[in-house]
Amino acid sequence: MCRLLGYVGKPLTLETLISNPPHSLVVQSYQPREMTAGLLNADGFGLAWYDLGKSPYPFTYRSELPIWNDVNLPSLQRYVVSDCFLAGIRSATPGQGFGWQNCPPYCFDRFSFIHNGFIENFRTSLLRPLRSLLQDEFYYLIHGVTDSEHIFALLMQFYHQQQDLVRALGLTIATVLELSQRYGVRSALNIIVSDGVSLVATRCASAAPVPSLYKLRTDYGVIVASEPLWEDERWQGFAPQSTIVVQLGAGELQIHSYQGNWLPSQDQKVPV
Repeated sequence: MCRLLGYVGKPLTLETLISNPPHSLVVQSYQPREMTAGLLNADGFGLAWYDLGKSPYPFTYRSELPIWNDVNLPSLQRYVVSDCFLAGIRSATPGQGFGWQNCPPYCFDRFSFIHNGFIENFRTSLLRPLRSLLQDEFYYLIHGVTDSEHIFALLMQFYHQQQDLVRALGLTIATVLELSQRYGVRSALNIIVSDGVSLVATRCASAAPVPSLYKLRTDYGVIVASEPLWEDERWQGFAPQSTIVVQLGAGELQIHSYQGNWLPSQDQKVPV
């Protein structure tokens, strides 16, 4: 069960949240507190950050090494400054393989995406049903073997159709949940996705336990993380089956919350 981190707000060096906090992602890689499966997150990691003054597309760094063992990360995260970034450490689901191509975040166009969870028996349950839904443009986004990357490809296809990230994420989750029910498998879908100016995060599972996800609003921005990075009573757990949207604008950060937002309206059928 992977660990996630997302941030949007005033510019920070990456190390401010990734390695400096007492319960940083580095610590969570070898001493997580709230994982519902697995013991370590040692199967790689990745970062995606934005600098919209240079490019609308995310910059990335991914490694198959444990985050504590990558000699390039300390200097990289001291150098990079960003107002919007994602980071994830990986605990590989059995049968889904290793290698940097299976490490989050996954990116396409201006979007970056990380997922904490699983689709049970993915290779023999939902791999082919999910691929059958994908048009060629989005099918060929998949370079690895993870359930996460297939979910991302479906999300990008829905975004292409809807031009609304929250709506596209809702349809993606609804589709995976319906397929999970049809094929009798469990799925957990904690997701953070960003386009560089907004961050959308959801906590969801087809059955208990639902993986943990927290948010914290500070003086400098909003943090979303699988586990609190430090002791602070302001950390709030996401309600199960909920979504938040954080938008970075000229004024204050705006946060919108939704409950069960992935349920499609009656005139929008889930294509399974």
